[in-house]
Amino acid sequence: MASLPIPLPLAIPTAAAALAYFNASLAISYDWDLLSTYVNTTIGQYVSEYCDRVNLFTILEAHALSRKRASHTFLIHDGRQWTYKQAYDIILKYGTWLKTSMGVQKNEIVAMDFLNSEAFIWIWLGLWSLGAKPAFINYNLTGKPLLHTIRTSTTRLLLVDAEVRKQLSEEVMAELGNNEFRGEGKGSVEVIYFDKELAAHTEAGEGIREPDEARSGQRLHDMAMLIYTSGTTGLPKPAVVSWQKVSLGGRFVHGWLPLRKSDIMYTCMPLYHSSASILGLCSTLSAGSTIALGRRFSNHTFWPDVLASQATIIHYVGETCRYLLAAPPSPHDRQHNVRLAFGNGLRPDVWNGFKERFNIPMICEFYAATEGPSGLWNRSVNGFSAGAIGRNGTLAALFMGPQLAMVKMDPDSEPPAPLRDPATGLCKIADWNEPGELLYKLDPKAIERKFQGYFGNHSATSSKILRNVKKKGDAYFSTGDILRWDREGRWYFVDRIGDTFRWKAENVSTAEVSDVVGMHEAVREANVYGVIVPGHDGRAGCAAVVLEAHAVASSPSKSSSSPSSSSSSSSLETEKEGSPKPHPPEPHPHAHTHILHSLAHHLSSNLPRFAVPQFLRLTRNMHMTGTNKHQKHIFQQDGIDVVKVEQSGDVMYWLRGGVYERFGAEHLAEIRSGRVKL
Repeated sequence: MASLPIPLPLAIPTAAAALAYFNASLAISYDWDLLSTYVNTTIGQYVSEYCDRVNLFTILEAHALSRKRASHTFLIHDGRQWTYKQAYDIILKYGTWLKTSMGVQKNEIVAMDFLNSEAFIWIWLGLWSLGAKPAFINYNLTGKPLLHTIRTSTTRLLLVDAEVRKQLSEEVMAELGNNEFRGEGKGSVEVIYFDKELAAHTEAGEGIREPDEARSGQRLHDMAMLIYTSGTTGLPKPAVVSWQKVSLGGRFVHGWLPLRKSDIMYTCMPLYHSSASILGLCSTLSAGSTIALGRRFSNHTFWPDVLASQATIIHYVGETCRYLLAAPPSPHDRQHNVRLAFGNGLRPDVWNGFKERFNIPMICEFYAATEGPSGLWNRSVNGFSAGAIGRNGTLAALFMGPQLAMVKMDPDSEPPAPLRDPATGLCKIADWNEPGELLYKLDPKAIERKFQGYFGNHSATSSKILRNVKKKGDAYFSTGDILRWDREGRWYFVDRIGDTFRWKAENVSTAEVSDVVGMHEAVREANVYGVIVPGHDGRAGCAAVVLEAHAVASSPSKSSSSPSSSSSSSSLETEKEGSPKPHPPEPHPHAHTHILHSLAHHLSSNLPRFAVPQFLRLTRNMHMTGTNKHQKHIFQQDGIDVVKVEQSGDVMYWLRGGVYERFGAEHLAEIRSGRVKL
């Protein structure tokens, strides 16, 4: 019996429904946007290399000389605006000043120690106009770390924002002025303080465009600039940022978000960091759109700046969104033009609350490292990928699969290392939803094509290359991050390898524990780390916790320095990286008893027994990097040394009988004597 034909009015909706189902289940359209953007970006890169135009100054120049873009606003900062043509003319003047007054030559490295400002951008692009390379110095650095970053850049010239002058002590200036500072008879470092008078002098001069030869001969893998690592586990290292990374980052973000000409991206994240400089300014430059630049992050100025600039995109890093969410509600919370938030580090416990309170339709989260060869991307408009640092469908998985590896970690190795098959010596691959280190594939015969490493530091560069991963002779970039990839194509951050610790023969992820601690209603923010306990194997968990303002309202020590005030790092008027504001008086030992009991119950109910923090450190301040990321090493140095903890103004508690009780010197003595076991 012949089958009856399906009526056309019924067939069309049926086919459409089937296509929609396959699209949703396989994420075809999502992958198409991702992959087509990547392909177009890659083609554009190689075309620019073929045409000898990898220097992004050429993009600025094209906009400035275009009738359509010349009068379009490029930069908004401190109540002023500059079009592409105006910016171009000023940048030529800065390039001329750098060459004629400072003697800067093609390929020379020049260090910049600046707050966010228009001068930062003029000098940066002015150096590129000469074919020179900027080295971005973290303006929070002082003393030994500052000297180290300047020395490792090999620069002979340091340009310093007048507002950063106080960071250069007499001792630092004496070192920089020493003829032996640069070694091998290269002499001292000349320091130029760039103030308003010098800026006016520079901008009053003539701008002479250097011929194309000044920017020629550059390959995609050549250095565009130096950007330093955060230095949370040691001294900062200068990561070589190639023209490929600068171009790929800018072009890809431009196409993936996408950035429209009418968009205004607001960032107050530091330009010395790759997130703001590459994925912020360079993507804006690629799109021919507008960047609105804040001087530094503050809860008090963030939304007013966004409203004043009429920004359509906001850029975040680290705990930025947590601090915005922690601020008191305002009638202006939803009175903005923001269509998406873009950045990295938005934690799962903050994601939905931030999106809903501020009415942000889309979150575009990414995962990447300054020195890394690739990244992960998650464009999220609903709850499906909330909290994920990356997302892909079937097509992207097929494309990405050969380019990366997720390897199991050896739980008994110290320092942590991948788990290898004893028979083959190759790494064991993690299963779906199993935590493992993310690795990116490199060409073992030409590592520098994707990974340029750390400038002048061969050992540090080599330490990031892992060989014999999937087959003998292969090479991969070691991210140092433990991730989890589920069958739906969502990537979740688990922990930094050095942050994960071993307790009771189990691995504990500080990031996952922090998320659970942060979900308690009395906790404003939490920083979890492992501490050494005398007479015990491994490390015990300790959570440094800042309580919500309402949670300390009944405390006898309540003062204007409560966490909701501007003196707390939670309000983030961060002045100095790693150095929190002064602590308020110590809270009464019993002021938070009910909160601590509730927190202990919350943690024991939501975490495996071995993962519940054995210690709790109540603090008013978190140690932060300049990009709003928690620093653990300062807390770790104190460990459970009660004297050090209390000298800092904090209070330590420990888990006894299922509740947190005050931990004192006598308890530490009992642990040391072996009379008490955890």
